[in-house]
Amino acid sequence: MTDLPITEGNVLLSVEDHIAHVRLNRPESANGMSVELLRDFYETVMMVHGADDVRAVVITGAGKNFCAGGDIKAFHSKGKHGLPAYNRRATAYLQDAMQALMRLDAPVIAAVQGYATGGGGFGMVCAVDLVVAAESAKFLAGATRVGMAPDGGTTATLPAIVGQRRAMEILLLNPTMSAAEAKGLGIVNRVVPDGTEFDAAMEIARTLAAGAPLGQAAVKRELRNHGKLPVEAVFTEEARIVAELSGTDDAMEGLASMIERRPARFTGR
Repeated sequence: MTDLPITEGNVLLSVEDHIAHVRLNRPESANGMSVELLRDFYETVMMVHGADDVRAVVITGAGKNFCAGGDIKAFHSKGKHGLPAYNRRATAYLQDAMQALMRLDAPVIAAVQGYATGGGGFGMVCAVDLVVAAESAKFLAGATRVGMAPDGGTTATLPAIVGQRRAMEILLLNPTMSAAEAKGLGIVNRVVPDGTEFDAAMEIARTLAAGAPLGQAAVKRELRNHGKLPVEAVFTEEARIVAELSGTDDAMEGLASMIERRPARFTGR
C-alpha cells in the first residue's frame, strides 16, 4: 500500500509485522468524533481493507481518553437548525466506519484508556472483536443524557453482547461502568494495569497475526451472522465453510504442523 504510513492528521495508521495500528489523533478533544475525524477514520479503515498483508488490527486513542464519542462542541456550534444536517453526515460516516470494522477479515482489538463514551467510543468498543481495557477505564453510552439516541450500531451490537434487558438498562440509565464492571458484562475481554493496555493488545494481535487468517475470518463472519439464523441453518453453513477451508493450503499446513509438532506457518491461502 503506497499510502502508508499516515503520520499526521485526525487518524494515524501504520502496518508492521501484519498488524495495522489505527490511532485516533485528536487528544485535545478526547478524540471526539467530528465529521472530519469520522470521514478520516472511515477512509483509514478502508485502506486497511485494501492491505492484503494485514492479519490483525489494533485501535487506540491518543492522549488520556480512548474516545469521548461525538464532538459535543462541534455539535453545539451548529445550532438547532444546522445540527440535523451535520449529524446526518456524522452518522453516515460513523455507520460506514463501524460496518467496515465489522466486515474486516482481520480481527480488530481496541486498547481502551480513560473514557469510551457515545456512539464513537462505546459504540466502537461494541463493534470490534476484542477489547483490552486499562484498570481505570470508564465506559458510558450517554446518548440520552444529551437528548440523543444511540448510534454506531450500538442498539444491535450491545444486546448481542449483554442481552436485551441489560442493554436496555445501559442505554436508558447511562451508568458509568468501570473496566471491571464492563468485563463482568462481557463488553471487555481483559483488564490490565494502566499504561499496559497497548502492549497487551499488541500481544493478542501478534498471536492472531501468527494464526490462520482464513479460519479467523470465517469465525468473525459466522459469529456476526449466525445469531440471526435458526440452528439448523447454522449447521448447514458451518459444514459449508469447513468443507471450503479444508481445500486450502492453510488447512494442510495446520494439520502438518500438528503431526510434526512445530509451529504452523500460515499463508492465508
